[in-house]
Amino acid sequence: MKANIPAGSVDEDETYSTILLEAIRVCRQYKPRFGSQRKGGFTLEEFRTLYGNDPFYSWMGLDSPLLYSAHRAAGGMTSVYRQIGIGCQELFLRILTSHLKLTREEASWSYEHQNRDGTVRRLSLDGRIPLDSVRDSGKCRIVRKWLSESGERVGIEQSVLSALKGVVFEVRQGYKSKDSKRQNADIANAATAYSQGYLPVALLLSNQIDADIAARYELQKWLILRGSLDGTPFFSTYAFSKDILGYDLAGFFRRNSAKFKAEVEEVLDVLLTA
Repeated sequence: MKANIPAGSVDEDETYSTILLEAIRVCRQYKPRFGSQRKGGFTLEEFRTLYGNDPFYSWMGLDSPLLYSAHRAAGGMTSVYRQIGIGCQELFLRILTSHLKLTREEASWSYEHQNRDGTVRRLSLDGRIPLDSVRDSGKCRIVRKWLSESGERVGIEQSVLSALKGVVFEVRQGYKSKDSKRQNADIANAATAYSQGYLPVALLLSNQIDADIAARYELQKWLILRGSLDGTPFFSTYAFSKDILGYDLAGFFRRNSAKFKAEVEEVLDVLLTA
C-alpha cells in the first residue's frame, strides 16, 4: 500500500478503493464449517463425504450440492457484510490520518479491561480524534466547535462537556444485529471513552440501524451518524466527513461505485455456485 498519499489526489482515490476491494475479495475464499471449528471450512467434496457418511443425513438427502450452496450463500452473505465493514474501518482511519494529519497511533484508541478471572483484554474502537494532535489550527477549531455542539445535542452535562478532549469512533457499514453481547460491549466502551474524556460516536456508512438499538445507544450518550446524504454533520456521516474532516466521502463512493459493484457481483457469483 502506498504511503504519504496526497489528500485529494487521484492516488488517494486508488488507495482508498483498494482498501475496500481487498477486504471484499476475502469473501471469495469463504467455505461453510457446518458446525465444526475446522479452520478454512469444507469444500463441496469434503462436505459430501461428511454428510454422505452420516446415515441419517444421507437418507434425508442432505448431502446434496444444493444444500452446500445454501450454506455457503448464507454464511457468505454474513462474510460480505463483515468484510465491507472491516474495509470501511480501515478506510475511515486512513481519512483521519490523511486529512487531519494524525499519525496512525494518534488516530487509534484502545484500553485494557480486566475480566472477572483476572485476565486482561485489550479493547479498541475504530478511530480517534485527539484535539491536541490536530496540528492545523483551522481544522482544530472546526472539530472543537463540532464536538461542543455534538455534546450538547446528546445531553452531556456542561462539566463533562468542558472536559472532553476528543472523539472516538465505532465504524460500521450498518447495525441491524440484535446481539446483546455486542451492544453491552459498546456501552462499556462508551463509559470508558467518557472516563478518558472522549465523545463516543457510532459512524454508519448506511442507513441500516435497528430503531431499538439506536434508542439504546442514544440513551447511553452515543452520537449516531447515519449514512444519509441529507442532514447536518451531527446526523449524517457524509456531511460530517465533508464539513468537519474536509473529505467528500460520498463523492468517493460515487466515483468508484462501478468497481465496488463489479467486485461484489463476482463474489456473490462465487458464493452462489457450489
